[in-house]
Formats: sequence, C-alpha cells, structure tokens
Amino acid sequence: MSDPQDRRRFLGKSVAVAAGLGLAGGAASAWAQEGKTAETKVQAASAGREPGEPLFEISLAEWSLHNALRAGKITNLDFPGIAKGEFGINAVEYVNAFFKDKANDTAYLSQLKARCDDLGVHSLLIMCDGEGQLGDPDSAAREKSVENHYRWVEAANLLGCHSIRVNAASSGSYEEQQKLAADGLARLGEFAEGHNINVLVENHGGLSSNGKWLAGVMEKADRPNVGTLPDFGNFYEYDRYEGVAELMPYAKAVSAKSHVFDDKGNESQIDYFKMMKIVLEAGYRGFVGVEWEGKTPDEYEGIRLTKQLLERVRDSLA
Repeated sequence: MSDPQDRRRFLGKSVAVAAGLGLAGGAASAWAQEGKTAETKVQAASAGREPGEPLFEISLAEWSLHNALRAGKITNLDFPGIAKGEFGINAVEYVNAFFKDKANDTAYLSQLKARCDDLGVHSLLIMCDGEGQLGDPDSAAREKSVENHYRWVEAANLLGCHSIRVNAASSGSYEEQQKLAADGLARLGEFAEGHNINVLVENHGGLSSNGKWLAGVMEKADRPNVGTLPDFGNFYEYDRYEGVAELMPYAKAVSAKSHVFDDKGNESQIDYFKMMKIVLEAGYRGFVGVEWEGKTPDEYEGIRLTKQLLERVRDSLA
C-alpha cells in the first residue's frame, strides 16, 4: 500500500471498523475469539498481505556501519554480505557517501548488484547527501542540485532499488521554503519517474524536521513518486510521534533510528511499540530499516539490538 491516497482510504476504513466494533461491546469480543482465523484473513487482505506473512520486513541502513566504513575496515561492496551473514537481513539501504565516485561506474554498480543477487539481498534505496539544496532560492542553483541527483536515480535503477532518499534543504520563510523545496522535488520526481524510481525526503534537520512543514511540501509537490522516509529520530523540539504520524501518509520507507538501549533491550529515547503502532495504523507494510547511531555498544551489537527490538515489537503487534 505505497500510494498515499490508498493509505488514507485504508486508514479511514480502519477507523470506521474500529468504531463499529467498539459499539458492539462484549459481542464483538466473543466474535473476535470465535472467528479469529477469518478475522486474520480479512485483516491480511486489507493490508495487502497473505495470512501468516510478517506485518513488516526489516532492512539495514548502511549508516549503521559508518564508523567501520570510514575507518576502512569494510567497504560498500562488503555491505550486502555483512547484512546477510552477520545479521540475517536480506534488504539494504545504501549511503551515497560510501561510493560517491561510483555513481556513473557501470562496472562497479554491476558488481555490487551481482553480489546482492548471489546473496539473495534486495537493494532498496540510496540515501543521497552532498548534492546541493533542492530548495535553493536561486533557480539556477536549484536546477543544478536537481541535475546532481540524476546520476543517483540512474544508479538506483541499475541496482534494482525503488527509491533515492534526498534532503529538502532551503532558506527563507516557512512558506517560501515549502514552495521552493516542492519545486525542486517535483522536477527531480519527473526525471525519476522515467526510471521507475521514487524520490523520498527524510526528516533530516532544518524545517524538514517539522512534520507539518514536510507534509505540506508533499502536498505542494503533488507527485505519486515523491514521498517521505520518516525517521524515528531527527526531530528537534518537535514531538517525534506526531511528526511520524504526519509523514506516514506519504511514506514509502521507514527508518528505525536507535541510539541507546536499556537492560531490557528497549530503546531508551524512543517507544518503539508506540512508534510502530503509528506506522502500521497508517497502513504501511513495507520495509523498516535498522539505523543504529549510538556510541555504545559497538555498531554490530547496536544493529543486533535494534533488529531484535523490531522483531519483538512485530511479534507483539501481530
């Protein structure tokens, strides 16, 4: 259910059904117990999945290993094998900084794709930074930024990804930045559409970390392949749960950011159960990406803890 309009319709129907069941009281509870199998089939069908399938799949964001990558202990080509071999994760999200000079290198990208194919690992998206401001007030600079992303659209297409993740950086008033960011995103979205690629914006600082502002940008951009990648973190002086809820109607990917874990295996700063309820109630059934960004434990253990928490939440909510 990747289309925002479909998700809005789904959410509306879910609310209506929930209200009806609430009025039924005890009878509804008895029906739920006696007809659990039939209910499961209906819920699964409405969510676009088969009975028995997980509520969501788990992917791995390459940024989770940024220290090892920067230190040269591993390379971008190693990433899919590490995701599969170390963590049992079959889907990956790249960061362009770790192969910045390879966007136009067809031989390199083909090698990376071959590794993924051999491992049975799916390439989902490329997170793109350092390519200029898509909402730059200067029209020429804004157009240059749009064009800078073309190579990543083409690379994502070659790798078999569904999206690139970009930033909606701009300057000016609240309204001016909305208009400028929407313009740049719409232009890039038009190019990306010809390559079957989505253009996703993450809450990633500045006004993009204001859920209401970024939702407004999506409305102004008004393209089916321009959407959001809500990140559980990256909200500054803004309620993270409200922000994710505002971005979910446009979401085509989700980032499960983590920084600190307690002795019970829960993220200390983010209520994952509450957050994933928001994600699922929006009708989202795509991949949720592990993105460890903490200092301790190390990157490998942080990834494992985040994955385990997502699995525990998934089992509980199922």
